[in-house]
Amino acid sequence: MAAFSPTALEAPRAGRGAARLALSCLLAAAVLLVAACSTRGLNRAPVEDRGTGMSRAPIVAVDAGVKPLPGFENAGKPGYYTVKPGDTLIRIGLDTGQNWRDIGRWSNLENPNLIEVGQVLRVVPPESVAVARPVTSGSVTPVSPASAASAPAQAASAPKPAAPAAAGGDEDLAWIWPAQGPVLAGFDEAKNKGMDIAGKAGDTVMASADGRVVYAGAGLRGYGNLIILKHNNTFLTAYAHNQTLLVKEDQSVRRGQKIAEMGSSDADRVKLHFEIRRQGKPVDPAKYLPAK
Repeated sequence: MAAFSPTALEAPRAGRGAARLALSCLLAAAVLLVAACSTRGLNRAPVEDRGTGMSRAPIVAVDAGVKPLPGFENAGKPGYYTVKPGDTLIRIGLDTGQNWRDIGRWSNLENPNLIEVGQVLRVVPPESVAVARPVTSGSVTPVSPASAASAPAQAASAPKPAAPAAAGGDEDLAWIWPAQGPVLAGFDEAKNKGMDIAGKAGDTVMASADGRVVYAGAGLRGYGNLIILKHNNTFLTAYAHNQTLLVKEDQSVRRGQKIAEMGSSDADRVKLHFEIRRQGKPVDPAKYLPAK
C-alpha cells in the first residue's frame, strides 16, 4: 500500500484556486472594458451636441440681423449720394446744390434729421418731379434741430415776391455784394470756401441775388447762424456767422433785401462768411461780384 501524502491533496486545490483567480481577472477586465466603452460613449454625445449648436447659431443670427440700408441698390449711380460720417442733410444739400427738404422728399425719408452712414440718397429730382418749385409768399418753420431766430414782424409778414427762377444752367444773375465791409479773407479752394467780410455786430446782410430761402438756422457746424438761398438750378449762396436771421425757410427774397444782421456766431470775430456754390461746388465770389 502506498503511503498517504498531503501534497497530493493540495495540488488539486491549488489548481482550482488558480482557475478562480484567472476567472476573476477575466471578469474584472471585461467590466473595465465595458465601463471604458460606456464612458467614451457618454463623453462623446455632449461634445457633438455642443458643436452642432455652435455651428448653427451664427447662421441664424446673421440672417436675422442683416438689413440693407435704404437705397443701397443705387450706390454709385449718377444722381445719388452715399452718406459719409459727419454728414447732415443740410450739408449734403449745400454740397450738391439742392434744397435739403427736396433731397428728403426724393429719398422718401420719414425723418429728415435721421440718416445713416452708408445710406444712399437721391440728390437730383426724379423725372416726374419738376425742378422749379412754384413761388409762394408764405414761410415754413424749419424742422432742422436748430430753428431760425425769430424774425421781426415786418420782415415775415409781407415778403416781396421773387422774380421767376432762371432756367437751369443760367449764369446771368445780377450779383451784388452781401455786405459793405472790407474783405478779410478771400477764396481759397483748400482753406476757405468763400470770402470773409468784416463789419460790426448788427450790420446789414443782404441777399446777393433774387432767390428762395432753402435753409435758415444753426444746424451746420462751423457756420453759426446760417442762411442758404437758392437762386436757380445752378447757384446757391450761403451767409454765415450772423447774430440775427430775418427770413425763414421757403421765403422768397429779392436782391438787396436785408436777410440777416452780421454777428460772430461760431466765429472768432464779427464777420460775414459768404459763399457762392455752382451746382454745389464752391466758386470764387470775387469772379461773380461787381468790382468795388
